[in-house]
Amino acid sequence: MSSHSLELTADAPAPSSRALFFSVFPSIMLPMFLASVDGTIVAAALPAMAGALGEVERVSWVVVAYLVAATIAAPVYGRLGDALGRRRMMFVALSVLLVAHVLCMLATSMTFLIAARVLQGIGGGGLMTLSQALVGESVPPRERGRYQGYMASVFVCSSTVGPVAGGWLTQHLGWRSVFSVGIPLAVLAIGLTFRLKKSPHGPGRLHFDFIGVVLFAAFIAPMLMALEQVQRVNLASMPLAAGLLAVAALALVLLLRQERRAPAPLLPVAFLSQSAVWRTDAMAACMGATLVATITFIPIYFIVARGTTPSEAGVLMLPLTALIAVGSMVTGRLISKTGRTAAIPSVGLPVVVVLITTLAFAAPYMSLSQLPFLLGAIALFCGTAMPVVQVTVQMLAGAKQLGAAAASVQFSRSIGAAVGTAIVGVVLFATLAATDPETAHLFARLMEQGPAALAGLDAARIAVVRHEIADAFRSAFLSIAGFAALGAVLAWSLPVRRIT
Repeated sequence: MSSHSLELTADAPAPSSRALFFSVFPSIMLPMFLASVDGTIVAAALPAMAGALGEVERVSWVVVAYLVAATIAAPVYGRLGDALGRRRMMFVALSVLLVAHVLCMLATSMTFLIAARVLQGIGGGGLMTLSQALVGESVPPRERGRYQGYMASVFVCSSTVGPVAGGWLTQHLGWRSVFSVGIPLAVLAIGLTFRLKKSPHGPGRLHFDFIGVVLFAAFIAPMLMALEQVQRVNLASMPLAAGLLAVAALALVLLLRQERRAPAPLLPVAFLSQSAVWRTDAMAACMGATLVATITFIPIYFIVARGTTPSEAGVLMLPLTALIAVGSMVTGRLISKTGRTAAIPSVGLPVVVVLITTLAFAAPYMSLSQLPFLLGAIALFCGTAMPVVQVTVQMLAGAKQLGAAAASVQFSRSIGAAVGTAIVGVVLFATLAATDPETAHLFARLMEQGPAALAGLDAARIAVVRHEIADAFRSAFLSIAGFAALGAVLAWSLPVRRIT
């Protein structure tokens, strides 16, 4: 049998039903929503937090602390869920998140708030991994594509709602309200978790890789901090970024050595080194880079290059965020009906490459009323990859490694998003700096002040500035297209093509 015709046989023939949907999906949807929205809802509240607590220079750590902690927590909960039961660990993660919400709301200093956000990330990272693994545990394999489509839509909707809700709550109720609203939701999620069935395998004996956790943290934290430094495109920050990357590289070497000899490794290297697994996780990383970089830089393009207000940019972004969910749900249904997996993104991702390349070259000549249609099409076809990734890795993992499988996807997507966004940022600002350093400085003022930053410049200079900025965004969009192209190549190379 050729590698491209390899099939996976479902190990549970029972079909999904309406009763299964209502017993399982609400119980995993709300925890996943909480974990996702906690990462984005604080964005609009950061200025208010800095104004109330001081230490403005540290306010970005309110976001970074959550991301670092959630990324480290994902494989830890995956391993503990496999050993002790995912339902039990869901209670632990929700309890940690609940306590963290209370502490964030009561924070009296920036240090206190950052520490509470670390705790929040420890809970949130577990919820993301456990929710995905519980789908694999509770839903027959053939139906998992449909549920992954539903969950992808929850993830995208929460990422969209988060900044909007955070801005509204901060404006009307104060920044502490962005944390207080999560308290009743966490309590409700704990109640819904009681509806989940206990693990059919029962709790196993726990052999935990504490050294692996320490080395994993020593790899993730410096790497994400280095990427945060790199995105500033400031020569003064480069030595620090290089030092952090060196620490991360050393920790990674030691981590891989530890995981190969640990009796119960945090990261199952043998499983992750399987061709189908690493290719699928790499595709998840490419899609994380494509989606997050697009969602990050398109609003900046609208505000800086096209002169829109932030609220107008948000409205123009709606097709991009909404149609990802539609594409994911359609893909999930196609998987359930046909059993085909990698074949779907093998068609969809090349279309994404063509559309983003079109955006790179045609955006300056398209009207603001035309661009949302192109963005919507990009989002629709991006949705062809998200459900396939989880379904494929879960099928390869089997029941005993569902947590590790879900954690590997979550980790890959997070790293891809962080690295991809940093690379696109470097490309954008490096292109500007290489073309015209004065325009690079003006770019920052345009982000803060909008078109008012161009006041005092003559018409000829304004035309040159807009042309140089358009060229820089063309390079950035082509970088994003490169990530999508790599994802398409990986989709074509996946040996697992369908579920039977």
